[in-house]
Amino acid sequence: MAEAPRLDAPGAVTAPGASAPPHTDAPFTPGPRPPANTPGAAAPTGRVSGGDATTGRARAGVRVVPAWVWAVPPVVVLGLVFLYPLALVVRQSLTPENGGGGAFDAYASVFTSHGFREALGTTVWLAVGATVGCLVLGFALALVIAFVPFPGAKGVAKFIDVFLSFPSFLITLALLFIYGTVGMANGVWSDLTGAADGPFHFLATPWGVLLAEITYFTPFVMRPLLAAFSQLDTAQLEVASSLGARPARIIRRVILPEALPALAAGGSLVLVMCLNEFGIVLFTGAKDVTTLPMLVYGKAILESDYSAACVVAVVNIAISVGLFGLYRVVSKRAGA
Repeated sequence: MAEAPRLDAPGAVTAPGASAPPHTDAPFTPGPRPPANTPGAAAPTGRVSGGDATTGRARAGVRVVPAWVWAVPPVVVLGLVFLYPLALVVRQSLTPENGGGGAFDAYASVFTSHGFREALGTTVWLAVGATVGCLVLGFALALVIAFVPFPGAKGVAKFIDVFLSFPSFLITLALLFIYGTVGMANGVWSDLTGAADGPFHFLATPWGVLLAEITYFTPFVMRPLLAAFSQLDTAQLEVASSLGARPARIIRRVILPEALPALAAGGSLVLVMCLNEFGIVLFTGAKDVTTLPMLVYGKAILESDYSAACVVAVVNIAISVGLFGLYRVVSKRAGA
């Protein structure tokens, strides 16, 4: 019977009667790899770099589009939609009325007018007052929601996110239904006392505008505060409480330092938005309250003085852009 061939090593066959080659445990050492450009050499596998891919497409006859070309369409759209109208406003502010006078005559006329100075002062103090009120009220409400356990706390926190999408005039209308001349509060007062009129007539004053702005913009402060409080280590509060610290001291020494960046970011945002608020002042019916946006409306729509309206608009834009730059700096430092 013929002897079958033996398989002594992978890939080696020993014929019958022949001596097997000596076995060795030395590892296999590959020979030198041929250069990549050698004819017949295998193409290397792996990811192709961007430069190699671009070179390959260029060699294949495919035209490579520079990266800056893709940035042209959004820049053009941005310029037509936003920058071009702003440029028209600036040009109109520099255009003399009736073709006479200098380019900055409209600025000089507006800056020296009593109405502009009064509107600027009213805008600033309303914005600052509303920002301070939002910071105080928002901090107190965020503390209660974050650290005082009560049923429905998560639902209230989610409602704050929904509240941010409400239009400002909706809050003003709600306040009119409550504190207006024929609102609920005056109606209850008349029913209880028999008086013909109630005592609540403050909505048409600067204090009513201030109340409406604080009511509407407070959630814009609470939202970053709740996010900051969620990152606070509760072990610090427990340790401070176990050492005998009172709640006021815990808030002042532990919670407030962690909340300062969020307070700064939220306060800067509220300040910018209050400077440009138009709907609240208009819907409260406060005729004696003139802010910069209301002055632009009055000059352009009621008086048809477009040059003066554009001057006031340019001033309002400059203040808003400056405060928005401050907001961005504060937000970056706060990690927002």
